[in-house]
Amino acid sequence: MIDTLFAMDAHIIMTFVLAGIALNLTPGADVMFTIATALRGGEMAGVAAAAGIASASLVHVALTALGIAALLAAHPIAFEILRWAGAAYLAYLAIKSWRAQADDTHQRGAPSLVTAFKRGAMTNLLNPKVALFILAFLPSFTDPHIGSVATQIIILGIIFGITGFIITSAYGLIAGKMRSALQGRETTINKIAAGVYGALAMRLATQ
Repeated sequence: MIDTLFAMDAHIIMTFVLAGIALNLTPGADVMFTIATALRGGEMAGVAAAAGIASASLVHVALTALGIAALLAAHPIAFEILRWAGAAYLAYLAIKSWRAQADDTHQRGAPSLVTAFKRGAMTNLLNPKVALFILAFLPSFTDPHIGSVATQIIILGIIFGITGFIITSAYGLIAGKMRSALQGRETTINKIAAGVYGALAMRLATQ
């Protein structure tokens, strides 16, 4: 893998990094999920959610390298099943957040770091659009003349995952700061988070 990395064109890698940063800076589903998690659980919960999302994106990268993402794209029924499963999971989180009471936000209502990580990973894994995006985005920066395309996809995926984690974590930290400023208004925070989760579920179900 190291040999392949050094064989890749530095200009192409830099272009890929800049494109990835631009995409990650644009608030999408992953960013909004991280913000909602940080509002409920604090700064470190937001970072944990970002870590879960980044880890799941690496799974998508591996599936792309193995060609499984291409199979998903070729079978609409599998795509629909995964899409609705993701929407249902987000709807579940919305209901759970909406029902959380102010007095249990720091106990049962707010996610632990492990829970935030798992939820971030599940949300990303159950979004087939992430798999299709990676399938379309990463291979366009590969060159079959310099070595294995699958290896190049894995290298680019790791880079994309790292930059995505850094940027998404930053959003989580900022949202966590906002939570501190809203201390004592846990019910409002829960409702806002529920609204975000619900909007993400609707978006995934209807697009």
